[in-house]
Amino acid sequence: MTEKSTVDTPLAKVLGGKTAKALADHLDLHTVGDLLYHFPRRYDERGEHTDLRALEVGDQVTVMAQVQIVNVRPMRKTKGTLLEVVVTDGMGGFVTCTFFNQAWRQRDLRPGRWGLFAGKVTDFRGKRQLNGPDYVLLSEDGAEEEIEEFAGALIPVYPAAQAVPTWTIAKCVGVVLATLEPPVDPIPRDLRVERKLSTLEKALRDIHRPPTKEALHFARRRLKWDEAFAVQLTLVQRKKRAEDWPAVPRPRRDDGILAKFDAGLPYELTGGQRDVGDEIAADLGRSHPMHRLLQGEVGSGKTLCAVRAMLQVVDAGGQAAILAPTEVLAGQHARSVRELLGAHGRAGELDGAADGTRVALVTGSLGAAARRQVAAEVAAGEAGIVVGTHALLYDGVDFKDLGLIVVDEQHRFGVEQRDALRAKADQPPHVLVMTATPIPRTVAMTVYGDLEISTLNVLPKGRSPIATHVVPVSEKPAFLDRAWRRLKEEVAKGHQAYVVCPRIGDNEGADGAEDGERRAPLAVLDVAPLLAEGPLHGLRIGVLHGKLPADEKDAVMRSFSAGDLDVLVATTVIEVGVDVPNSTMMVIMDADRFGVSQLHQLRGRVGRGQAPGLCLLVSEAMAGTPARERLDAVASTLDGFRLAELDLEQRREGDILGAAQSGRRSHLRLLSLLRDTDLIREARQAAEETIGDDPELTAYPELARMLARFVDEERAEYLEKG
Repeated sequence: MTEKSTVDTPLAKVLGGKTAKALADHLDLHTVGDLLYHFPRRYDERGEHTDLRALEVGDQVTVMAQVQIVNVRPMRKTKGTLLEVVVTDGMGGFVTCTFFNQAWRQRDLRPGRWGLFAGKVTDFRGKRQLNGPDYVLLSEDGAEEEIEEFAGALIPVYPAAQAVPTWTIAKCVGVVLATLEPPVDPIPRDLRVERKLSTLEKALRDIHRPPTKEALHFARRRLKWDEAFAVQLTLVQRKKRAEDWPAVPRPRRDDGILAKFDAGLPYELTGGQRDVGDEIAADLGRSHPMHRLLQGEVGSGKTLCAVRAMLQVVDAGGQAAILAPTEVLAGQHARSVRELLGAHGRAGELDGAADGTRVALVTGSLGAAARRQVAAEVAAGEAGIVVGTHALLYDGVDFKDLGLIVVDEQHRFGVEQRDALRAKADQPPHVLVMTATPIPRTVAMTVYGDLEISTLNVLPKGRSPIATHVVPVSEKPAFLDRAWRRLKEEVAKGHQAYVVCPRIGDNEGADGAEDGERRAPLAVLDVAPLLAEGPLHGLRIGVLHGKLPADEKDAVMRSFSAGDLDVLVATTVIEVGVDVPNSTMMVIMDADRFGVSQLHQLRGRVGRGQAPGLCLLVSEAMAGTPARERLDAVASTLDGFRLAELDLEQRREGDILGAAQSGRRSHLRLLSLLRDTDLIREARQAAEETIGDDPELTAYPELARMLARFVDEERAEYLEKG
């Protein structure tokens, strides 16, 4: 009798050591549960083809197609043979599978045969190829034999590796399902009945071996529910626990620095800035810590809102810290805050206001003497506003009374870093998280479900429109020459420009670019001299990237801000926080190598003054490809929320609990934050009812264990501290 397995059984016990090692090494699958939760990426249906026109060079793919043409020919330079097999999708798309010295394969690869073909997409003279792909052929109509793992009409296609193709995974899943002991279902029976949910065992079997499309639908719904429910239970738990946290109230004063700062502003606050300011002010005045997310379009005035919040805390006797992800951004924040505050930020200096405060900058590149002086100012409370990078986290930087933490672009910080800064306060400080990446409603409800959310969606007066165009260099190479002429025209008008590249250079990240593979992304250190010697000859060009010494980065930014440079060739180090109103044009090279939200962030660096902005997206991506469609979408709208939804559609949604920050694989595989809004809302309601007055789920031990599997403690802390 075959020994039964559970979700915790090591795969080696069920599949044998060799197969288990391959799954562990290439897919990070170690237990029966790991494999069962390695869900199919999609399902091919017999008689339906994969759209071959969507294949992109460099992709590792598994396609379902039909053999159309088979040809064997001798190779000129060697004595071997080349077998070329053209497979088609029947809709005008095709790809050529090539096999060297394997002419015998033509016995099976006959025209009309269906199969799954797996390999890396390459390009040869403009045609898509799979060189020596793995493949498995499906049975011919009327044939007696059948491949067991593809016995059904719906054929699962798994996320695979070159050494472990999808059909191997399917076979392993079949073996595991044959020995599986029915798992304990963590969802209480009354809740399953109320929500019309399948049992966990049936869902796991049907998602891997769906007998019908209807069975697959119910399997996916149950497993999505588990994911949504686990997240919402965690968020509701967090809210319940936070209700008892103490914090020092920092109420607004009518006669402090904030009042004088507001009175001296040369412009009126927007309605959005006033409303958000009132929300934050009310939070800061309470005896429980504020935990608020401030999201807003690029240039909507988030920094001004943060400065006003910090001044309210300073007025109440506390200190505020801004944590920025890079030295460039930290330096930019410090300059911006000092400029905004004027004399109110220079207390103790000859031209400083007597009742003002001081702004300190703490970065890793400070010299020993400067570091001691800044640390002393912070420890004594003389510096009411402290701006810094992760250097703020180190021993030796101690606050007298840290009352507010402002975290800029929070997704760039790990859990431990946020926790370390928070630990520098005697009581939990108020926390304001800022992001210029608009967050779709369902993401906000899921990831930030325990935060209060404020949104700035009106740009201040004086901001200029930004026109965005794609420069398709593969189709129209002359357009790139026109782009450089256009840039020179902007400089001739007295304006400045950015040229952004995906890579720094000096062989950093230059893998790939071999025969038929996608070339390496363009690099700052390569592009800058080519521009200086070629189309931008005669212009003053500066270079900025993350590996420059801090003093050089600061010097370059100061030169560009002062107008001493015409063009700044940079990486995404300028993505956030850089504010040079005279910059009117940006050229983004290899724009398809950037994400949608990143492109939107980058172009927000122009159009910040009176003159209109222009952003050119240079790409070799051909019309009709997913990469080109992304760029066309960015060019078509300035609506950051619409672009954020598009970005969400195109990236892996399983990382919403910060798996990328914790360094562990996320267990959220199926939940779509765009398409499953109603399910997420239902799960939130059920979580609130289930938690009730039992935040630790003592009445539901299986649910508590489910949370441990889906949301490990590190990711749970990420939610709390984000």
